[in-house]
Order: sequence, then structure tokens, then C-alpha cells
Amino acid sequence: MGILSTVKRRVATRLLARSTRKGIDLRKLRFLPDSTTMPLKRDVLDPLPEMAQVRAEAPVKRIAEMFGKGIWLVSGYDEARALLANGAALSNDLGQFVSQEGRDDSEQIGGLGMTDPPAHTALRRYLTPEFTMRRLARLEPVIERIVDARLDAMAEQGPDVDLVDQFAFPIPFEVICELLDLPVDDRARFHSLGAARFDLSQGGVGVFGAAAHTREFLIGSVAKQRLDPGDGLIGALLRDHGDELDDVTLGGLADGVFLGGYETSASMLALGTYLLAQHPEAMALMAGDDAAAVDRVVEELLRHLTVVQLAFVRFARDDMEIAGAQIKAGDVLGISLLGANRDPAFTPDPDRFDPHRPTTRHLAFGHGIHRCVGAELARMELRIALRGLARRFPDLAITADPAELDFRKLSAVYGVDALPVRLFDDQPATLPAR
Repeated sequence: MGILSTVKRRVATRLLARSTRKGIDLRKLRFLPDSTTMPLKRDVLDPLPEMAQVRAEAPVKRIAEMFGKGIWLVSGYDEARALLANGAALSNDLGQFVSQEGRDDSEQIGGLGMTDPPAHTALRRYLTPEFTMRRLARLEPVIERIVDARLDAMAEQGPDVDLVDQFAFPIPFEVICELLDLPVDDRARFHSLGAARFDLSQGGVGVFGAAAHTREFLIGSVAKQRLDPGDGLIGALLRDHGDELDDVTLGGLADGVFLGGYETSASMLALGTYLLAQHPEAMALMAGDDAAAVDRVVEELLRHLTVVQLAFVRFARDDMEIAGAQIKAGDVLGISLLGANRDPAFTPDPDRFDPHRPTTRHLAFGHGIHRCVGAELARMELRIALRGLARRFPDLAITADPAELDFRKLSAVYGVDALPVRLFDDQPATLPAR
């Protein structure tokens, strides 16, 4: 182990010991111990080989101790699915590890992913009706319009473009702004803030700092729309439940929809394009007229890429045993969605991208009461955007070596910051009929 790693580990140990004595505050943790970061690292698109080694040793394995509590990595599919479904035995309340004292409204811990029932149940019931397939159907022409505009802009600018800047980020960002009825302003600022929300290279310091900026923006947007409700989800919730939801609570809900709605989809669009460009058969399937084949490719992209690498951390309410692991009350469980989706006990040859793989019950959107509420919207965006890209630019090619690409080093949501592509060799393709 290098000198720097040794020093970092000793400093972390002293900080954790001091935090335990004075009250834990993850906001002050400036880096994660090396033993806990393996599930957040990749070899381009694949998990590190250590993931398979750990899973073979034990699908539920103790990997570290922090704050006097055991830290467990869950990498087996069956074990991950069972734990994600067991809301009674596990808590998602991150607030117990974060001091709220002296924090303003924008810095308070909350949101569906970090809330337990009955509060979680009460909050989720406000959002669930807005994300049914019937309600989402009204967004389909909106998404098609946004995608067509992006494809037109790329064709005009091409043949060489940055796919992240011109396609992968702006499409879900504009869609989520349309959904919430927010102005599509300062896109670059929110692009950087979104990445920072999941960047764990600085521990909790960077994550919570970026969170405060976006929550402040959403809380302010709710306050404005309370005076004049817009046509989007925020306005609908204010009209139907305005007396039940204060600005901070509704701002927190909107923040979860806002961030989850663009950052994860942006990563899926970028990495999905990267993968499709290397698999011409899959690109052709996406461009074809077989809707079932398109759905299969999208589901395999979701499983194979699993851009949300870890589920929200869980805390054991009581002593428990799973897969032979003796977990103590208060221990922390990190459930690797990527590890579970690449478990050979779940699907054969899991590290191979197979566009013909039968649809699986993958965990890319999580499972149980905390499953992503916007899963169907994400699927709709992927189908429309990647199908449009494949039809307009069937010969799209990546123009950088993987070693030259800036894949995120330590992020809860895996992605790439830029993706240079060549759309066509001579004249841009015309838009085919839908």
C-alpha cells in the first residue's frame, strides 16, 4: 500500500473516531476509506474483477468498519433482491448519520430514497399517480420533439460532435424541465452540479454541497409556483395537495425527480450510445421496426450498464442473518446493483452484452418500495432517443480510444464526461419517417 493511502487511512480513522464521539456527520467526511470504494470503480463498462471475486467468496461480505459499525457489500442477485424488498428489516434513514443542526432548509436530509415508512409511503403517494403509463403518454410527443431538435442540431453541427454535450445531457434535462414546468436555463451549471451530486471522491463534502444548490433552486421554484402554479408536476401537486405540502417538502420531492430524471438518463444515453456503436447488430435492431426487439435491447442496456451502481445505503434495524452473514443492528449495507445484475446465478454469461438476451428481472431501477418512481419515463426516453439516433446516424462511430475518455472514477452514478463521435462521413442523413 502506498504512503498516501496509508496516511489517508490513518486520517480517516481519526476523523471517524472523533465523529463517533461527537456525533456522526457525513458532511465532514472528505474521502471514503479505500476498502469501501471498489463497488464504485469500473474497467470501462465492466465491474472490477474484484467484484466477482468478492461475490464468489460471499454474496454478502463485510468489507470495512466505519463509525463502529460493520460495512457490508451485497453483490449476489438473490440476496440483493431480497434485501431491497425487506423494508421492515432495513432503514434508509441517512439522517442518523448527518447532523442537521444549524442547517438551512436547502441542506436538510430528505427525499424518498432516504426516508422510511410511514413518511416514505405518504410522500410517494403524491408522486406515483403522476408516473403511470397513462399520465406519461402525454410526454411522448414532447420527448419526440426534443429528440428531433437535438438530432437536427447535431446534423447541422457535425460530423464531429460531443455526444454528451449535444445529445445525452440536454434531452433528459429538457424533458424533466418540461415535466416539472421549469425554465431550461443555466444548463451547463446543472450539468456540473448533477455530476457533483454523485461524486464521492471527496466523501460527503462535495455531495452535500452540490445538493444544497439544487435543493435551494427547487424550493425557490416551488415558492414561485405556489403563487402561480404552472402546468407541470409541481403545479399539479400544488393545486391538488398544496395545503398538505410545504415548500421544503415539495421542493425535496421535486429535487429527487429533477436530479434522478436527468443525470441517470444522461449517463444511460451516453454509455448506451458508446455500447451500441460497438455492436452494429444492436444498432440495427434499435433502428428497426420491431418494437419488441427495441424493448429487449433497451432492457439489456439497462442491465449491462446499471449506471446507478449502488442502491441507497440501508441500515439493519436489528441483528439479522442473510446468506450466512451475521449482520448486527446498525450495520450498513451497500447493495451493488451492478454486482447483482452481473451475477452468473442471475443470467448466463452476464458480462457479455447480448441484444437478444431474453428480458430479465434486472435491478437497474432497484426493487421494493424504493424502486425508481420514474422508471417508465426513463425507458420511454431511452427508446425514443436511442431509436432516433440509430435511424438518423446508423454509422455513428466513437472517435476516441477508451483510455482517452474521462469515465467517472468514484461516482454513485457511473458515466462519462464527454464522448466524441463522428455522426457521418459525408452528408448528414435525412430524418426517416417514424
